[in-house]
Amino acid sequence: MRTFAKRMFDPFWARRTQLALAIRIAASGVAAYAIAVAFHLMLPLWAVLTSLIVTQMSVGRSLKATRDYMLGTIGGAIYGGAIAVLIPHSGEGSLLALLVLAIVPLAFIASLNPSLNSATVTAVIVLLLPTIHQTNPLDSAIDRVLEVTVGALTGLVISFLVLPSRAVSQIRINAAKLLELLSAAFAELLAGLTRGLDNDALHRIQDGIGTAVTNLNATGAEAERERAVHLSSGPETGPLLRTVQRLRHDVVMIGRASGTPLPADIQARLARPLSDVSNAIVTYMTSVAVTLRAGVGAVDIAPVDAALHAYSDEVAAIRHDGLIRGLPVDAAERFYALGFSLEQMRQNLTDLKRCHGNWCVDEDAAEERVA
Repeated sequence: MRTFAKRMFDPFWARRTQLALAIRIAASGVAAYAIAVAFHLMLPLWAVLTSLIVTQMSVGRSLKATRDYMLGTIGGAIYGGAIAVLIPHSGEGSLLALLVLAIVPLAFIASLNPSLNSATVTAVIVLLLPTIHQTNPLDSAIDRVLEVTVGALTGLVISFLVLPSRAVSQIRINAAKLLELLSAAFAELLAGLTRGLDNDALHRIQDGIGTAVTNLNATGAEAERERAVHLSSGPETGPLLRTVQRLRHDVVMIGRASGTPLPADIQARLARPLSDVSNAIVTYMTSVAVTLRAGVGAVDIAPVDAALHAYSDEVAAIRHDGLIRGLPVDAAERFYALGFSLEQMRQNLTDLKRCHGNWCVDEDAAEERVA
C-alpha cells in the first residue's frame, strides 16, 4: 500500500512548485471574485482576470507583474478617459477615429516598453464600455482602475500567504539545472576532440543551455527584487549568476576547439588526461547541482585540480617533444585554445566553489553546531 501511494504521489511531489502555483492562482481568482462582488464592482471579470495575471511563480515575479499591470492600467485609463471626455464623438465613425487615436500612441509606447501592454487594452475598454453599459467615460475609467486594483492586490496578497514561493529557492533549482546541462555538453565536446563535431552536433549540444541561462537571469532579478523589499534573505545572486555564465562561455570556447579532431599522435598522448579531466569536471558540476538543490552539502574540487594539473603536465611534455611544430596553423590554434579554455574553466570552477559555499550549508559543520 505504501509503495502504491508513493508511486501515485511522487509525480505530484516532483512538480510541487507548479502545483503550488496552480493552487495560488485558483485562490486568487476565487478571492478576487468574492471581493469584487462584495464591493459591487461593475465587472468582477476584470478583477478575476487581473488576479490571475499577477499571481506568478514567485513573489518577486508577482511584484513585478503587479507593478507593471497597475502602471499600464492607470496610464491607459487616464489617457482613454481624457480623450473620451475632451474630444466630442457620436456615431460609429467618430468612435472608430477615437479608437485609432487611443490605440496607436499606446501601442507604440508598449512596443518600446512591453511592461505597459495593459495600457492599450485599458484605453480601449474605457472607450467602448460606455457604449455597452450606457455610462460616461469618466465612470468607466474609474471602474476599470478599481477592478484592476482589487484583482492586483488580491493576487499579490495570495502570493504572499498561500504556499508562497521565493525566487531564492528557485535560483537553486535553475542553477542546478543549468550546471547539469553544461556538464553534459562539456563531456560531449571533449569527446569530440577525438572524433570531431559538425555544426549540427554543436548546435544540438548547446540546445537548451541558452534558455536555461535566460531563466536563471530572470529568476535572479526576481530574487533581488524580493531582497530589495526585505521579503527574502540569503546570499547575493550576482556572483552565482556571473560564475555560471562564465562557465557557459568556457563550454562555448571548448566547442569551437572541438570542431575538428586533434592529430592522431596528440590524441594518443592526451586521451587519458582528457578523459580524467572530463570525468572530474562532470562529477564536480553534477555534485554541485545536487547539493544546490538540497541547500546542504560540500563538494571537493581537489580531483578537478589534480586532473587539470596532469593534463597541463602532458601538454608541456608534448610541446617539449616538438609535436606542435609541424602542425598546421589551425590545428595549433585549436590545441592552444583548448588549453586556455580549460585554464579559464579551472578559475571559474574555483569561483563556483566559493559561491557554492555561500549557498549551501556544510553537513558536517551543521551537525557540529547541532551537537
